[in-house]
Amino acid sequence: LLYQKFIILIIYLRLSMPSKNIIKTIFSLLEKKHHLTMLEELKDYTPFQKLVATLLSARTKDSTTIPIVKKLFQDCPTPEKILNLDLKVLEKRLYSIGFYKNKANHVQKLSKLVVEKYQGKVPENFDELVSLPGVGRKTANCLLNYAFHQPAIAVDTHVHRIANRLEWVKTTKPEETEFQLKKIIPKELWVKVNSLLVGHGQTICSPINPKCSICPILKYCPFGKQRMEKKS
Repeated sequence: LLYQKFIILIIYLRLSMPSKNIIKTIFSLLEKKHHLTMLEELKDYTPFQKLVATLLSARTKDSTTIPIVKKLFQDCPTPEKILNLDLKVLEKRLYSIGFYKNKANHVQKLSKLVVEKYQGKVPENFDELVSLPGVGRKTANCLLNYAFHQPAIAVDTHVHRIANRLEWVKTTKPEETEFQLKKIIPKELWVKVNSLLVGHGQTICSPINPKCSICPILKYCPFGKQRMEKKS
């Protein structure tokens, strides 16, 4: 009986998972309405600059982060130049960014480590990236994806929210979502996950009052269909 229940559970999980074709279809629809992410807008920046930009963007809108980052890197484009700034000066330059004091401290420590341990170059593997000050799983995966073009799924609040609304996962933490998505999404599509879902989350699938009526993937979204039914 226990074995039968286990088999039923496996079958249910397999049936509830989106197929590769459905995922491709959803991604194709999102690509037609694609809104550039911050790192796509900063695509010509160096890996170090993308790393700092991602670290600074945590809990801060891209519209706030991007102008500050662009101005910072006009004057201090390298970790060596960042280290030449007094911490108080760096804090002042990052003032409009959330948690600016902590982030300024992380940026300086990170810059020092990149210079002293990695000869000024950002490491290209996950374990070394997350060992850097202020760098968590999302930031490391963003770097692997956007800077080094390696397959990685960077899960921020947008990716976490949309994956749950689509019922691809049923998770409470972004880290759980990352691990579950890696089981569901074919590896060759990992590079698209952050780019497409973040852009969609910033423009359509917002946390409050999402624009379900104009969502290009509404027919695939249980959350959106249920919400529209309640309105009708």
